[in-house]
Amino acid sequence: MEENRKENGSRKRIALIVFALLGVVGVVVLFFYLRYKSTHISTDDAYIEGRIHTVAPKVTGTVKEVHVRDNQQVKRGDLLLEIDPSDYEVRVREMASGFEEDRAKVAEAAARTVAAGKRLAELHGGVEAAKAHLRLQEATLAQAERDRRRAESLYRQEAVSRERYERAQTACEVSRAQVKAAQEQVRQAQAAVEAQAAVVRQTVFAVSTQKASLRQQAARLRIAELNAGYTKVYAPSDGYVTRKSVERGNQVQAGQPLMAVTELDDIWVVANYKETQLRKIRPGQRVQIAVDTYSGREFQGRVDSIMAGTGSVFSLFPPENATGQYVKVVQRVPVKIVLDREADRQHVLRVGMSVEPTVLVE
Repeated sequence: MEENRKENGSRKRIALIVFALLGVVGVVVLFFYLRYKSTHISTDDAYIEGRIHTVAPKVTGTVKEVHVRDNQQVKRGDLLLEIDPSDYEVRVREMASGFEEDRAKVAEAAARTVAAGKRLAELHGGVEAAKAHLRLQEATLAQAERDRRRAESLYRQEAVSRERYERAQTACEVSRAQVKAAQEQVRQAQAAVEAQAAVVRQTVFAVSTQKASLRQQAARLRIAELNAGYTKVYAPSDGYVTRKSVERGNQVQAGQPLMAVTELDDIWVVANYKETQLRKIRPGQRVQIAVDTYSGREFQGRVDSIMAGTGSVFSLFPPENATGQYVKVVQRVPVKIVLDREADRQHVLRVGMSVEPTVLVE
């Protein structure tokens, strides 16, 4: 009996020691776990994001040739597909013909303007000549008037014959008539100048009209040339061809998505952290990224920025808390994490992959 009591006592002491050790281990584990959680903030609501360029033609037509296949790597400027350019080339030739015709009309109108300007200059010279002739006739009339008055005075004194007096009077009348004729010539010359000036204005207006028409035709020609160039569709960036849905012979419309080019040289992580986890997260902090596809491999990155609002605010139907049916839900805020340049040199990461980032905070 005494031996049994001793054996039970020793078992109890061992059990107490074991429980004490387990308690100490649990406290230590809990301490380090809480310390780890306070400096390592992680979430499994995260994925790889990147730039996806949708490729769509700018013109309508029949696909002549497709030069790429699914998942093919392309460089910016590589030819992806061609649309039959026949209709657009005909349109270019038609617009080019109209452009040349309008250019010839502009040249013709400009030549008429030059000729009208020269004729106007000549008429201006005629006006000056007519005015000079008028001044000459007016001077002759003044002299004839003086001769007439002198002859009349002498005739009254009977110093000259009546015949000489009548000749002086006739010469005065002739000079007066010549002055009137010269004045009429001046008026006619001025009227011709005004008429020719109107012709010049008309030709100048015709030139400006033809030039406007030429500019319109040049714009139409440029549009036709652009549309002809748009029959060749090029890669907008470096990347990989995805979502290809076009084959040779397909009839496509302008703006119709035909494929996409996905960049893998510039990808990042979008991590949706709970709002209660954001207190310590700051841009520039290091991030360890675990990818579901590559178990055991760790990628490195840094926090780039934190979105200005929660994901629900920018959703299609944002919450309306003022409706009276408010239910408090912990919101998630997207955080952009950029990968280190050397982290994915072989492009093993793909857009949309699930990841688990861990932000290392102080």
